[in-house]
Amino acid sequence: MNSIKPYLTLLFLVATYSAYSQYTEVINSNRPGVSQSAFAVGPGVIQFEAGPYILKEEHTPLRYDVSGFGIDFAARYGLLLEELEINLQGTYQNDTKTYNSSSIPFEDKRSNFKNFTLGAKYMVYDPYRKAGEDKPNIYSWKANQKFKWKSLIPAVAVYAGANYDTKNNPYVAPDVEGFSPKVAIITQNNFNGGWVFVMNLVKDRIGSDYSDFQYILTLTHSFNPKWVIFGEAQGIKSDFYADNLFRFGGAYLWSKDFQLDTALTFNTKDTPSVFSVNFGASYRLDFHRDKEVDNGNSAKEEGKRQSRNKKNKKDVDFKDDGTL
Repeated sequence: MNSIKPYLTLLFLVATYSAYSQYTEVINSNRPGVSQSAFAVGPGVIQFEAGPYILKEEHTPLRYDVSGFGIDFAARYGLLLEELEINLQGTYQNDTKTYNSSSIPFEDKRSNFKNFTLGAKYMVYDPYRKAGEDKPNIYSWKANQKFKWKSLIPAVAVYAGANYDTKNNPYVAPDVEGFSPKVAIITQNNFNGGWVFVMNLVKDRIGSDYSDFQYILTLTHSFNPKWVIFGEAQGIKSDFYADNLFRFGGAYLWSKDFQLDTALTFNTKDTPSVFSVNFGASYRLDFHRDKEVDNGNSAKEEGKRQSRNKKNKKDVDFKDDGTL
């Protein structure tokens, strides 16, 4: 056991250093949940996240059921600043809604975007920037894993975007079409032991008669650098649709730029009941470059120093031969 402690300490040091900036050495995906992380992908990073799913819904009182498939997708780009991210998010679904209220079932085949949103996320507060002031204990792994009350202070980000809904979309409320705003407040706590808690408070399709409010609570836990499990609760409240959805799943880090994931989604009511299974992947193109730190050792600075030294030497020579 003592032989592996130095390696565990090194892993802790690397993990602590990585938390200070938005950019991470390995991919940081929002999948397979639906919440957004408070952290951006980092400047120069282009990231794609997508996953197909199958869906089954059954509305007992109204006697209809829905069977189909769809795909969730997102494209994320770290723009200029460490804290800023531009992203495009959406869900496309194709299904068959079968009405069983009469002796002869009637089928309605449907397809459209359930959501299609372009937005920007900006981190306004990052408590982990000052975490470097807390020096890790290189002699005790247990001390490094001890709970710290300051970890209850979350990172905070804000999000603003614009939805686009086509006319007569079967997945949105009647009379909702065109552009509508979407805003969110995002918090994230990174705890010791590989635990991360994310909260999203979302106001969607603002200005329409069927604007909805959502909360999303996501808890993830990494067993090791490759495997992560998660649980998520999502509440939706509007005059058009209300629900409480639950998700459980996991992700596997195939490489530093590629992740695979899967999840189950379900609820606990029958108006309608919801059950879904998805599989997905995330991949990033990493063009990130760390900013160069001018520590005075560059060739330019060395040239300036040599020039000053030559000038000072000439001044001394003039004084020595009395020609001033």
